[in-house]
Amino acid sequence: MNNSYENSFLSKSIFNTQNIVLANIGWAVLALLYFLLFSAKVPGADGIESRAEWYVIGTNIFEALAYLAASILCLRNWLSPQIVSGRNVWLLIGLGMLSYFVGGIIFGYTEIVLKDEPDVSVGDIFFVLTYLLLGAGMILAVASRRINLEKWQWLIVLAIAVFGSLLAWWISMQQETSPELLVAILNWFYVVSDVVLLIIATTLLLAFWGGRVSQSWRMIAAAAFSLYIADMWFKYAQGPNYQSGEILEVFWVFSGVLFGMGAALEYDASLRRTRRTSTRKRA
Repeated sequence: MNNSYENSFLSKSIFNTQNIVLANIGWAVLALLYFLLFSAKVPGADGIESRAEWYVIGTNIFEALAYLAASILCLRNWLSPQIVSGRNVWLLIGLGMLSYFVGGIIFGYTEIVLKDEPDVSVGDIFFVLTYLLLGAGMILAVASRRINLEKWQWLIVLAIAVFGSLLAWWISMQQETSPELLVAILNWFYVVSDVVLLIIATTLLLAFWGGRVSQSWRMIAAAAFSLYIADMWFKYAQGPNYQSGEILEVFWVFSGVLFGMGAALEYDASLRRTRRTSTRKRA
């Protein structure tokens, strides 16, 4: 009786998986439209073209809420004893999403309120934590499975690793080398971390393909790809005239949305698996 009531409540709840996925898709579509419609620069009183402050605030809101929602959904998986891929995996990814949310808030405050764009800020502490936590979580997810890829799958991983590394190296070479050691170390840390996450994401995508939770890890892989695209664009576009809000920065929003969708899909798949097991036992 209790199980039937619980299943009925979950299916009718506004926070069921279908509604969560639809809300995430809707958020991504709204963000894309926002970036496309309002990202154009307009000339100011001094004749210099820039983006409206309200637009930049909006981009920060889209990004922040995407990562906050993703962190909540990932931590929900951590609290669930039925989760398939392991609770520690989702704890690490959830903390990574939360760190990115805090880092983004600090970055936005520094840029919008303080009108400053330092090479290194307090926000970098949280961005570094994000990469460390995400990397650890995704590696743990890989380690929890027997990686038995075909030769052609390993070739795909190798091809993406080579392409991602070459692109990151080429973009890095276009930028002026900072005389400050900490700035240079951080820049290379971000570049290497993006490439490593890209490789892990590709491996996860192929390893989980066709499995019980394949849909969720396809979303996670797509999230890592989106993060790579946004980061590479940010690094390429950086310069004395750089302003936040370029269209490709919407991939940061996509990344948060996809991490959240991946968490929601895994939660749903784990619950369904538990229900099937309970039904078989009663039978």
